[in-house]
Amino acid sequence: MKNLEFSISINAPASKIWKVLWFDTTYRKWTSVYHEGSHAVSDWNEGSKIQFLGPNGSGMFSVIEKSIPNQFMAFKHLGEVVNFEEQPNSEESKLWSGSMETYTLNEVDGVTTLICKTDILEKHLDYFTSITPKALQLVKELAENRVVIQVETEINASIEKVWDYWTNPQHIMKWNTASDDWHTTRAENDLKVGGKFTSRMEAKDGSFGFDFGGTYTAIEINSQIEYQLEDDRKVKINFIVNEQNVKVIEAFDAEEENAYELQQGGWQAIMNNFKKYVELN
Repeated sequence: MKNLEFSISINAPASKIWKVLWFDTTYRKWTSVYHEGSHAVSDWNEGSKIQFLGPNGSGMFSVIEKSIPNQFMAFKHLGEVVNFEEQPNSEESKLWSGSMETYTLNEVDGVTTLICKTDILEKHLDYFTSITPKALQLVKELAENRVVIQVETEINASIEKVWDYWTNPQHIMKWNTASDDWHTTRAENDLKVGGKFTSRMEAKDGSFGFDFGGTYTAIEINSQIEYQLEDDRKVKINFIVNEQNVKVIEAFDAEEENAYELQQGGWQAIMNNFKKYVELN
């Protein structure tokens, strides 16, 4: 085994780079240089098992040896996965079982140095020496720009109904909530380029509430909506008509105060609620 070390300087805080490294959407992007469709299955907690897989379910299983959020991640690779099933160690896998892969983040004045160290079989040195810098460059690009999160659903209804229920304030007030203990108490929508919209979202017990609003930047009836939020983040919604249904895809710039998983979960919950409302009414 040989130990390779790579480093890159990124103009972003360590907290954002950490999220880019391990959030499913961004993880798939920067690891795609190794294999299109690469992904990881884990709860990402220290001591937990993790599987690094390709689209066909082949890859390797490992353990998260150490995890210090925003600072350090260490994986110990244990064995091979075939067709989503962990395999007994073969003569080949015994050669690398127990190898380590670590990521260290050192931040100084908002600039972070990301250091990746990995144990590699000598026969794979040329490949990883060539490809890993490309992966780290993708991490840099993702971290230095806004991260885009996507949610989607398929709705069994006509595009005319889907569009009306998405844009009509009377309907918006019925579906625009991520959980049953919240509701939208007011909705206004000036559906035109340059027009503004706002929704008042409140906890039903009155403990908290906020206005969610923005300005439309592009509209194609029954096809596409784009708008900019008050904090300058951008959102794009595509309505794709299929033979049996309408697919709604919503992509939004993530904010950095909350975990990406939390944001994706909240927006997806609202999308799911919209699907349910359209199909039941």
